[in-house]
Formats: sequence, C-alpha cells, structure tokens
Amino acid sequence: MTPAETVLAFHRAAELRDGSAFGLVAEDLVQHAAGPQGRDGLRQTLATLDHDLDHPAATIHRVVAQDDLVVVHLTIHGRHVDSTMPLLAALPATGTAVAWDFIHIWRVADGAIVEHWACRDDVGLLAQVGGWPTSH
Repeated sequence: MTPAETVLAFHRAAELRDGSAFGLVAEDLVQHAAGPQGRDGLRQTLATLDHDLDHPAATIHRVVAQDDLVVVHLTIHGRHVDSTMPLLAALPATGTAVAWDFIHIWRVADGAIVEHWACRDDVGLLAQVGGWPTSH
C-alpha cells in the first residue's frame, strides 16, 4: 500500500471501531501531538474521544500525500457526553452535538504509521460546549 492508502485504511478501520486499525500503527509511534506515546497511547486517545464524544464519526475533507507524509483534514462529529479528556476537564457534559476540526500529519514507513502531528480547533470545540466565551 502507498502511505496514503495505509493512512486511509487506518481511518476507515478506526471509524468502524475495528481493532485491526492498530495493526497499521507502529508499536513505538512517535506522537508529536499532545497525548500518550506509542500504538497503545493512540488507542487510549481514540478510546477517550469515543467515550467523551459518544462514538463520533469523521468526515474527511481532503488528503494530501507527499513521499512518506500524508495530511488529512477532517471534522469529527459527535455529542459531548463526558469530559474525561484533558481539554474538557471540569466541564459538565452538555449533550450538545459538536463538530471538531483537525489537520493530521502522518508519516508512514515500511507500511506502518510511525509519526503523528495534529492541529486541532480546540477553541471551536470549547465554544460549542460552553468552555470558551463567545464573542458578541
């Protein structure tokens, strides 16, 4: 598989909550974004998102690949039902439908995802659940 095919296969399997997704991730994944390291760290991060946002779904807007790097722009759609992730800590669950925008950069080597960077619209998410003042 090409790096883009590997990343898209990971996203598809993760969306289905299929554990085979993690077979596409190196055990020693380097997580440059906030969060625990390694394959198990990514599994833990996704489980927390799944829990707090009530089994969210992702809409992939675009994929850009160059050599071993794959950029994925996506929006996660879910419902805020808990606040166990650090970003939402101390916020009561609102039940509000949310849309959270991300840009992920994945590096693939030897058929496995080995590095990850992310840019997230955290302010946008917080504003949707009452954790950020809205402008008037």
